[in-house]
Amino acid sequence: MITTIKVLTKINAPIQTVFDLSRDIDTHQESVNFTKETAIDGITSGLINYNETVTWRGKHFGVYLTHKSRITAMNLYDYFVDEMEEGKFKSFRHEHIFNEKDGVTIMKDKLHYEVPYGFFGELFDLLFLKNHMINFIIERNKTLKALSENEKQNYLDNNTSLL
Repeated sequence: MITTIKVLTKINAPIQTVFDLSRDIDTHQESVNFTKETAIDGITSGLINYNETVTWRGKHFGVYLTHKSRITAMNLYDYFVDEMEEGKFKSFRHEHIFNEKDGVTIMKDKLHYEVPYGFFGELFDLLFLKNHMINFIIERNKTLKALSENEKQNYLDNNTSLL
């Protein structure tokens, strides 16, 4: 059974800022420091691009796990998709979709995953994993929102002067 999670986040910043921070490895590590997640292979710093991989190591449910993802689709500033190549899920696909209207970027996360271990995996998902994944995305997006909006303010502060 495939679990789907959808999260929508409104960010008062330009789409390019939000898009780039969303695919920045260093920003991701900062935004999920509660899992001690670090990039250990592939692209380990800076912006990840189409067809590149990153392997993450983080602590979830008290255990260190690794997860290797590849960017399988990207259209600059509109969307990108990362899909698991190696990890604990049976399948894992995360779509990141961006739209901008009147200076506000709408960031949509669509996460689709499938757990192994049949009934027991599905029970674990129902009782623990789905909520963990929702909270993971929400916490990550709080940091992305704060950084994006701060980036916009820094730009305005550095590029605005009185006449």
